[in-house]
Amino acid sequence: MTNKKLQHFYIAQEQSIYLLSHKDATKLKQWVDLCQQQLKQVGFEEVALLGKGAYGFVFSGIKRRESEEKELPVVFKFSRVNLPQHVQDRLAEEADIQGQLNHPQIPKVIEYQKIKRQSILQMTRAPGIDLEQLSLQVGPLAPELVMSIALQLADILLYLREANNHRQLKPVVHGDIKPSNLVYDKSTGKVQLIDWGSSVSAQLDCNQQSTSTNVMELMSSDLQHSNARLGDVYFIGPEQLNGGLSTPRFDEQGLAATLYALASGQSCRYGIKVIPANALGLPKLLAQVLTGMLSDDEKLRSQAGDYFFNNLSYLNNVVLADKLTQVEVIAHIPVWAKPQSGQIDTVVYGSRKSFLREQTGHDSLSEIDDAQLDKYYKNYLMGMGDNEKAFIAALSRLGNFPVVGGIAIRWAKEGVYIDSNLTLFDETLKNSFTSAVNNIISLAQGIFRVGVFKSCLFNARNTLHVERISESQPFIAKPAQEINFDISDVPDVDDITRLHSYFEDGKDPDEYLYLPDELMTVLAELNLIHHTGCIIFEVLPKHLKIHSYLMLLNHEKKAEFKACLAKLLTLLPTIDGVGISGFMKLPYKDTRFFEHISSMPDKFYPKNPKL
Repeated sequence: MTNKKLQHFYIAQEQSIYLLSHKDATKLKQWVDLCQQQLKQVGFEEVALLGKGAYGFVFSGIKRRESEEKELPVVFKFSRVNLPQHVQDRLAEEADIQGQLNHPQIPKVIEYQKIKRQSILQMTRAPGIDLEQLSLQVGPLAPELVMSIALQLADILLYLREANNHRQLKPVVHGDIKPSNLVYDKSTGKVQLIDWGSSVSAQLDCNQQSTSTNVMELMSSDLQHSNARLGDVYFIGPEQLNGGLSTPRFDEQGLAATLYALASGQSCRYGIKVIPANALGLPKLLAQVLTGMLSDDEKLRSQAGDYFFNNLSYLNNVVLADKLTQVEVIAHIPVWAKPQSGQIDTVVYGSRKSFLREQTGHDSLSEIDDAQLDKYYKNYLMGMGDNEKAFIAALSRLGNFPVVGGIAIRWAKEGVYIDSNLTLFDETLKNSFTSAVNNIISLAQGIFRVGVFKSCLFNARNTLHVERISESQPFIAKPAQEINFDISDVPDVDDITRLHSYFEDGKDPDEYLYLPDELMTVLAELNLIHHTGCIIFEVLPKHLKIHSYLMLLNHEKKAEFKACLAKLLTLLPTIDGVGISGFMKLPYKDTRFFEHISSMPDKFYPKNPKL
């Protein structure tokens, strides 16, 4: 049970290396270095880690062709060797399917090889930036760009669903269409669809008819069990999520969810009820099609998908502005921006999440054996309604920005009360970050519950690690270790009537670590000194982490503040048990009130933007 409780911590795409134990971090670095060395030895240059996922690692490199002056940018996909063999074998299946595809907007497979237990897939590299990264840079994408992406994706999907284009004479399902799997080349305006790890040959066509081509195959094929892979649960549709037989409809759903997420500046499909497609300034035809495709009604989803593909000529002829529309973002709550002083690896810690869950006691995904679900927080979301899922996803999006601070949200019958202190350390991202924060507020307005939710954002690079050899030993900090803190540029005079407290809302029911009285006494002393930030104790059996972001506002108390933090470290040996205990303090109570909403109002693209 302990492990299950400990999972309820990070709301992040993946754990930062700065949160790993020294041993695990070293192992990861060594493995990445080894891969890079091997690629360099066989003649590749500028080798870099592109990313890592549930199944493996992706590296990029350049191969210089001897006969030509040209360089060939390539991508290598390495399977994780610690995965079960049947999961590792998926890379071979991915290579087989992707290798058959011949479309200018799908990367070409160069080679698949297996060295001992290590599978490696080499392919051409799609030029540009993935759309999730672009979305994080600019916020909601311009309607003109969303329309262009929609038409290009439609072309790719039409190619995939045409059975005669493929060796098995069956449509191909990508199975994991989402912004991060679409790479956009700004110089050409083209997108490429990457990462074919969830791809399969479709079992059913768009009309739910079997794709088997002869009687014998029909008799022998297993039409009771899906061959589909689980794509990203933030973007796939209900049929794929519930283990339905694979069909091109899966990719329709991925397309709709992707376009919606890009147009709204979100990282999932679930916000559609509170922030509808009709409210995003899209051309009316596209907005209404997306609304239908993301409906709860299966029949309506299919009809809207058919309408989309049958009316591409109309979409192609929608009058659009010559230049991309700049989406104006006005902050709902204060957001501070400062120049970046150092590298920040933001981690979002969300507490008090349990009240957002439906009280079913059942996880709809608990039976699915899929490495994707190691991403705990997505699994945890499955007990929530769509608005709640979208809210947590919107919060996790903040972890992609260099930001520290905190936000406290209190839902009451009359509306939503929000206290916050968010500092962004990259002014170029302010538009996008403000949009992400606004989405959190809009989604919070659409949640009709009574409860409190708190979230701290800290820099994982400042996390303090204390390790022990066995559980019978105490945690002892090294003499050189200290909890760092910043000092505000301008001293802030205490206003006792507005001070915020670590203990504002009492004990968090989602936190399981009991801190000893001596340590709590020091925290109470710390609480009396005017500052802002958070301090979180995370205790694993042999690894204690202290996550913190602290800024002293009363400059006169610097020595006292430092002494309190030092005292906390001396008391670490008194900590017994495992779990998490976090404390957040905002600079002042400066509560903003927002009324509940069911849905944002309609806002469409002008019929003729050139007027």
